[in-house]
This record gives sequence, C-alpha cells and structure tokens, in this order.
Amino acid sequence: MGESQAQDLNGVSDGSFRRPESAFRNTISSEAGAQYPPEKDRYALYVNYGCPWAHRTILVRALKSLEPVVELICTDIDMGDNGWLFTGRNGSSRADPLYGFTNMQQLYLKADPNFVGRYTVPVLWDKKTHTIVNNESSEIIRILYSAFDDFLEPDQREINKPGGGFYPPHLRTQIDAMNTWVYDTINNGVYKCGFAKTQEAYEENLYPLFKSLDRIESHLSNPAHQPYLFGGQITEADIRLYTTIARFDVAYHNIFNCNLKTIRHDYPHISKWLRNLYWDDSDRTNQGVFKKTTFFELYKWGYLKARLRALIGNTAAASFPLIIPRGPQPDMLPLTDEEEAELIQSTTRKLNGLTLDSSAAAATATSPHANPFSAAPGGGMGALFGADIDSPTAEETGSVTTGIGSTVASPSAKSKVDDDDGETGFDDNGEFHPRRLIKRRTTYNEENAKWYKAAKRAEKKSGAPNIHLAL
Repeated sequence: MGESQAQDLNGVSDGSFRRPESAFRNTISSEAGAQYPPEKDRYALYVNYGCPWAHRTILVRALKSLEPVVELICTDIDMGDNGWLFTGRNGSSRADPLYGFTNMQQLYLKADPNFVGRYTVPVLWDKKTHTIVNNESSEIIRILYSAFDDFLEPDQREINKPGGGFYPPHLRTQIDAMNTWVYDTINNGVYKCGFAKTQEAYEENLYPLFKSLDRIESHLSNPAHQPYLFGGQITEADIRLYTTIARFDVAYHNIFNCNLKTIRHDYPHISKWLRNLYWDDSDRTNQGVFKKTTFFELYKWGYLKARLRALIGNTAAASFPLIIPRGPQPDMLPLTDEEEAELIQSTTRKLNGLTLDSSAAAATATSPHANPFSAAPGGGMGALFGADIDSPTAEETGSVTTGIGSTVASPSAKSKVDDDDGETGFDDNGEFHPRRLIKRRTTYNEENAKWYKAAKRAEKKSGAPNIHLAL
C-alpha cells in the first residue's frame, strides 16, 4: 500500500522485495534561521487511508489534536503509473486542493522538476515554499510530536504528557531497538512476503515475520509491558506496530500469504493489545482516533490491487476483476467483559475541563472510597462544585468489584445501567456508571453487532463460561 509504481516493487533478480530510501529528509524547527519554522496552516500532510506508513502520521496528527494546525490532504487508495490519484473516492478530493493536481507525480515534480523515484505518501508539504519538507513517515511522526506544540493547549504538549510523551527520553534506546527489528521483519516483512516473486524469497521472509510476532507476544506477556509495549503509556513503538497489526488478519494473512497464524487466534497478548487501542475512546486515545482512522474494507480492496499491480502491472490490474474477501468476521474482535472492565478501570476522561482518572491508584490517592465524584476534601467532582455529600457508593448503586479491582454493575443494577444511551456514562439522575463508557465499543458495525449477540446467546445456551467466542 505504500508503493507508488509497480515497476519499482521488485527491482532485483532474486525475486525479493526491496524498499528504496525516502528522498526528502528535512525537518521543522523553531531554531533561529531554520528553513522550515513551525507556523499554523503553513504545512499540509498528504496521505491516503490505506497506506500503513501514512496511517502512522494520520494517527499522530489526530493524537496531538493538530487538525487546526496541519492540513490533511488525502489521495485515493488507487494509483496509476503516475502514483497515487485524486479521484473523489476513498476520502480523496477530485483534485489536489492546493494546486489542482490529479496525481502525486505532479506534486513531486513541483517540488523538484528533476525528481526520479517513487511518488509515495506520506508527504509533509510546505505551502509557503511549495516543496516537500519530508516524505519519510518515521521522521514525520517525530516532527509532529513537538514541532507545533506552541499552538496546542498545555496538556497536549509533549513536555506535559505523563511519562514523557510518545518518545520519552528514558525509553528511547528501547524504542529505537524495537523499531529496528519490527520494521524489518514485521512492518516491511509483510510486504516482502506479499510482493515476493519466487518461493524462496517468500519463505525467506515468512518465517522471520512470525518469529518476530512470537517475540512481540512474549514481550507483551510481561506485566511490565502492559497494556502497551512499554507499560502504561502509548509510545511511538505502539503507533508504528499498530498500523501493521490492524491490517494483519483482514489483509496480510490472506492477500499477502502471511498465513502461518492469525493475530486473533494465535497471539492472545497481541490481540488484546490491538483491541485495547482500537476500542478505547477515552482521552488516552484522544477520543478513539485508532478506531476512527482504521478502515478494513479499504485494506482488503487496496492490497488486492497492490498485489495485482506488482504481479501483472498497472494496465492489466486496472481491468482485472477483484473478489473481495468477506472474512474474517468480525473485522475486529470485541473486548470480553473482563477486558472491558480492565479498560474502564484505567480510563482517564475529561468533563468540563476536569480530568477524571478512574484507575484504582488514582482514586486511592485522592479518596479512601475510590469515588471520583467524592465531595470529600481533595476528592472529585463533588468537592470541585461544593457538594455537601458524596455521589452514591458502589454498595448504594448496586455495583460490585471484580477480581481485577474493576467496578461493574451487579445483576440487580444491570437493567438500570443498560437503559443509558451509552454515550456519557450518566443516567437520568446524574449518577455515574463506568460500564456505560464503553458500551458502544464492542461492535464495529451493525452486522458484527448481530453476530456478536448471536454468539453470546449460543454461548449462554450451551452452558459455556462467560467468555468471548472466536467463531
């Protein structure tokens, strides 16, 4: 999906896939005399929604709330001999909104009339000098971490992020080390399998891919590496891995022949890590940007086209009939009840500017009864607004504490909880029910919702324990 010209995909005699280096490698800096200083609405990010390399930059832009600062310009996920196209489909405009271009080759040639190479996304573009600042995704995301922080609210700036932000100094050595082998064997490894033109080249990369997935699974089995790759905060390592793993079962497994195992059935720790990122719509993910920027149907169609272009060329691929795989079903597995409870327990949310952390540690630090709405001194919402008494305790509302320390509704309170609209977590009386915060997360679409409910009914009827059925 990150490739732009079919003739460049396999330029070596042994049938192996080689990815050329990116050509534009400048940065944005606030230092005096910098060629590209940070300015609001000066820069644009060219992407498409199918490309995992572009997806990295889309995620960071959204996680950082940079929408008012850096313009996003999308191409189609289809391409021709002149690179990615503007067609009006799949999130793209009918023409480039800045110059009226119809393909990415025109943009590259505007930046450098003598440019020879691939017309890839992402591209970080300078509207003032009309050129490409950078087209290497790993460098663009690091630019976005902090280059525009002066235009953001204090809590969005890297210097104020808990744990040091997406690329914290104390974890940089570990993140860099992981990035190296994850990129070679997983991020790029799936392409080396999918675009291989010989059996030998395919198998040479298939087994290292799954060896590295095994390594990630083992890494995540360590409690110190949960719920994210380096503990309690999302880092660059999570962002870079997510865009590949989100596409794995729906596209790489069947279309790129990466089919020794699936994430959902064979890697429980990776699966849980993936689903935690996807279904979480708290402040931790800036209200769910992982889910909002993930498009499974586009991946299936796009990777089929990409593989055809690599095997038979652009012209033949343009008219070749595509049979889109319907599976797997659902595209993204829901969280189990237990996993939902864990996610709720660690959720941080904002209400009218007040940050509310529902984790047990945070609650204990401020209130002996772990009530985020306590009226006690140093407590939560009640104290802030001068309430005389606390909101109801767990016993009063009929909720119970699970074995993992999460508060969920007891059976007697469940009907009252489920009457809520699932949006805010509050009922008509203003009472807060943590379970409601992620009621909506357990389905990707209406069809999958029906599937999930049917599976749960069959599970209950059979007398099986209350766990998710991976059908």
